[in-house]
Amino acid sequence: MAGDMELTGEKIRDLAAAAIEARRKSYSPYSHYQVGAALLAEDGQIITGCNIENAAYGPSNCAERTAFFKAVSEGIREFLAIAIVGSPEGETLTQYAYPCGVCRQVMMEFCEPERFQIIVAKSEEDYRVMTLAELLPEGFGPENLA
Repeated sequence: MAGDMELTGEKIRDLAAAAIEARRKSYSPYSHYQVGAALLAEDGQIITGCNIENAAYGPSNCAERTAFFKAVSEGIREFLAIAIVGSPEGETLTQYAYPCGVCRQVMMEFCEPERFQIIVAKSEEDYRVMTLAELLPEGFGPENLA
């Protein structure tokens, strides 16, 4: 049932809306670049995250990883999709925010690359959808260690 959940236009809009709301919680006093993410678990739960910066830069955390780490820390380890929104400070989303390489690698740890959907959005109606395999071709994952 949950494993067969279809990523409909309505579900994509719900994820984009949740990511937009998460972006409002961004702690980005240095870059002033605010990012929000909404991660869809296999069981239908939506886990959100925002970027959290640090004056030392290295300890900063992306919105996508915040969402994944929250989910994993609660025992959730199967995911279908993530919506990501990000732009310079302000309410208006002016660009698509693609996940950085580190976030793509975290996704590779927990997601099936051909199946996991990444949604980058400027609004609930203006978005692009691609798979993790498209964004991280020839990725390195747990199966490479077997």
